[in-house]
Amino acid sequence: MQHITLTVTGMHCASCSSIIERTLKKQKGIEKVEVNNATERASVSYDERHISPTEMSKSVEPLGYTLHAEVEKNAAITVNHQKEEKLRELKSQWLLVLSALPLAAFSFLVMGIDVLVQFHFLPALPHTATEVVHHLLPLMATYVLFVVGKPYLLGVYRFFRYGKANMDTLIGIGTVAAYLYSFTVSAFAEPLSAYLNVEHTYYDVTIVVITFIALGKYLEARAKLKTGDAIEKLLTLQAKTALVVRNGNEVEIPVEQVVHGDKIVVKPGSRIPVDGEVVEGSSFIDEAMITGEPMPVEKKVGDAVVAGTVNTDGSLVFKATKVGSETLLAHIIKMVEDAQGSKAPIQALADKISAIFVPIVLVLAFFSLTVWLSVGTSYLGFSVALSLGLASFVGILVIACPCALGLATPTAIIVGVGKGASAGILVKDAATLEKLYKVTAVVVDKTGTITKGKPELVDVTNHSSLPNEDVLSVLLSLEQKSEHPIAHAITSYAKEHGIPKKEVAGFENMKGRGVTGTIGGATYYAGNERLVQELGILFDTSLLTSETKKGRTPIILTDKTHVLAVAYVADAVKDGAKEAISALHALGVSVTMLTGDDKNTAEHIAREVGIDTVIAQVLPEEKLKAVKELQSKGHVVAMAGDGVNDAPALAQADVGIAMATGTDVAIESAGITLLHGDISKLAKAIKLSKMTMRGIKQNLFWAFIYNLVGIPLAGGLFYPFFGWTLSPVFAGAAMAFSSVSVVGNSLRLKTKKL
Repeated sequence: MQHITLTVTGMHCASCSSIIERTLKKQKGIEKVEVNNATERASVSYDERHISPTEMSKSVEPLGYTLHAEVEKNAAITVNHQKEEKLRELKSQWLLVLSALPLAAFSFLVMGIDVLVQFHFLPALPHTATEVVHHLLPLMATYVLFVVGKPYLLGVYRFFRYGKANMDTLIGIGTVAAYLYSFTVSAFAEPLSAYLNVEHTYYDVTIVVITFIALGKYLEARAKLKTGDAIEKLLTLQAKTALVVRNGNEVEIPVEQVVHGDKIVVKPGSRIPVDGEVVEGSSFIDEAMITGEPMPVEKKVGDAVVAGTVNTDGSLVFKATKVGSETLLAHIIKMVEDAQGSKAPIQALADKISAIFVPIVLVLAFFSLTVWLSVGTSYLGFSVALSLGLASFVGILVIACPCALGLATPTAIIVGVGKGASAGILVKDAATLEKLYKVTAVVVDKTGTITKGKPELVDVTNHSSLPNEDVLSVLLSLEQKSEHPIAHAITSYAKEHGIPKKEVAGFENMKGRGVTGTIGGATYYAGNERLVQELGILFDTSLLTSETKKGRTPIILTDKTHVLAVAYVADAVKDGAKEAISALHALGVSVTMLTGDDKNTAEHIAREVGIDTVIAQVLPEEKLKAVKELQSKGHVVAMAGDGVNDAPALAQADVGIAMATGTDVAIESAGITLLHGDISKLAKAIKLSKMTMRGIKQNLFWAFIYNLVGIPLAGGLFYPFFGWTLSPVFAGAAMAFSSVSVVGNSLRLKTKKL
């Protein structure tokens, strides 16, 4: 089974995407189809033995749509090409709208004068002026209908030829009906004057409705371009060239030609072209556009660098480890594209309604016209009933277009996913974003999620008369020769703070107790309580109890007779962890910490950051059980972890969240990936989902309201009671505004702060 993403041209609304889906599903060999109106893409799973992409396109071409396979090449070139095509299409749309706007303005002016004359606010127009208008309007309407309104005429043709109706069909039938009625009245005014009001025509309706809708479609298309800004920004991060060392010389080559193992030189201000590992030099790299973190990160020999990040100062040479589509940036772009094109479960309702909406509207329009002619004639006379019936018929067809309904969900998803990506929050698909919105409990691992995941020197208690720096210098000098993880914590601290090293003679590793050595003629020891007892040094070890309860490991520095200092090493809490937990609480989410660590340590860290529940000394399978228990209590659970020992629990959770710390994480494995392993993004991810879902619900509400109120009003349901009707002109304006307002509301998400 093959999977392909196809670009769709000729698609204007939700009913279009529904028609394409239904048509493709009928073709032999096609298993699954998802067509997204907002991204104008079709995602198809098919059996290549039975059908090809070319044959798929041929099956929908008679209906006015074309499918294009996306060529595998540089993603930036592909997107730029697509954007250029869109801009050309927009320009031609705008030229047509521009040609129709003066005609619509003139028609609107004539309509306004007619109303003012009717209510005696203005005197009747001179006969000459009336005659000019009488002859101008048909000419203007003919141009607007057959030139600007050509897509709608094709919609009518395809409806009668293939039985497929979309938004263009509704507009086409309505405006053609108004035009033909008006043309008939104009051409046969004398014989028809006995039955109809031949002074009243609907040329203005044809002109203004088509112009309004063409303008609305132009504004909608322009706004939709902005929803994809996130992908464009990500693509601008890709370096176009790389400075590669070949045969001892630095050669600038296109980034597509970089291969594994190439040594690449990166100068200050340059962008990293591919993923790799630093082999020479050191510098600070700005990773903000990938991770959302504002502070540059120090990179030295052995550290990983990521494509798209910027070298702020210093020069680096790194070895290419991942190129082309393997890089983290390429993964991110692909993931964002897939997520933006996916459908949220909430969209299923809109899709079902859109699929049956157009036929129902057609039935309602003809039913309204029939009622006006049958019932209305008895009370109002045939001439008035026909006039009101035709206005209702056109009004229903025009206002009921399901565009806003089809755009409500995907536009919000596109903007939401894009906003997340720019903040280092990668969303796998729209369904995950919808699930995250419902989360009531978050489960986090301790190590690497709440804490930094590596021991650090957190405190030193000096029990001697020596300066702190001298004490630390002795401790560093002893521990630098040890391979123990705790020793690394001390040496890292000393390097960061510029503590000098001393020469050590007679170094010995005392297994299970510590280390010893001679510095400047004096013997020193660094180790645990057992070593101090063996040396026979008097020391009140109860002083250590309160510290060990906090999860701190003491390293005691002594000479032969006295304790000189105690250094405490611990897995420190991540910066911002406390604020992140507070932010989760503010969103109404409870936080449970699961850890295999000691209970005292876990409870201390939980108190420090404000976690609600702690379950300590658990194995991976017990983490799974804890998630199940929360779910059995009615919670929707999100689990955040490193994806290794947390894998069973991550799979069981309603939403799995990977705390990615770099290129070594398969970002496809979790529903949400937080780049840089930053827990503060956890609350931001949930906030993002709530903002996006709120936007979708607002969009759906307004889309439904337009139709629920507009259709009965246009049909004349309120006319017998209040004398209310809806002019097709205002129906056209409302329809155009509904689509633009839905896209505009989705774009508002961009301005919201996470």
